[in-house]
Amino acid sequence: MATILVVDDEMGIRELLSEILSDEGHVVETAENAQHARDYRLRMAPDLVLLDIWMPDTDGVTLLKEWAAQGKLTMPVIMMSGHATIDTAVEATKIGALNFLEKPIALQKLLKAVEQGLAHGTAAPPILSATAKPLVPAGLSSVPAAAALPSASAMGATGDAGAAGTPQAQTGQTASISFDIPLRDARDAFERAYFEYHLARENGSMTRVAEKTGLERTHLYRKLKQLGVDLGKNKSEA
Repeated sequence: MATILVVDDEMGIRELLSEILSDEGHVVETAENAQHARDYRLRMAPDLVLLDIWMPDTDGVTLLKEWAAQGKLTMPVIMMSGHATIDTAVEATKIGALNFLEKPIALQKLLKAVEQGLAHGTAAPPILSATAKPLVPAGLSSVPAAAALPSASAMGATGDAGAAGTPQAQTGQTASISFDIPLRDARDAFERAYFEYHLARENGSMTRVAEKTGLERTHLYRKLKQLGVDLGKNKSEA
């Protein structure tokens, strides 16, 4: 378990990254601007920082320079932006950033970058040579939506099923979907059963359900809300 600081002026991004990383077992702290991030760094040294570049008070690259100059860049930093150029990414990596993620951030790219950052342990020292080879920004394409459909017996699975490995989680609860209802209602009933089945198998972990179903996490949340799936009864306590 690691302590990760997420610095981003967008509340939705902070909340989403907090949810994902908390599901992975990390302690997540957030800062809505550079000043809050400065204040946090004065008190604590996180294991990893996810730092947005474009913020209203001070941009992320400037904050990175400050930390490097003050000897506070003792943790790996991953830069994030939806508008930054290659030149910006090059500059950040020369200062000492470990990686760069382009928004919107795909789940697999995020988890891989965080894993690599934590394995790295400490931030790379500033690279001042103009010929230094920077990290190439990670292009974040959508996660392939290639999930296999469950068996007919699993179509009626609900969050009351046991953990993965038990007969209930493997086969779901047998239920029928009437063919006498409108197509949209039948499709919603199937999708609801499908997602409840996977939530039960993965003990409520949204990260693993997103991987299993091939959906981006934001899309998964919207879909579950639209279908009226009760996340509370499936939510993992881990």
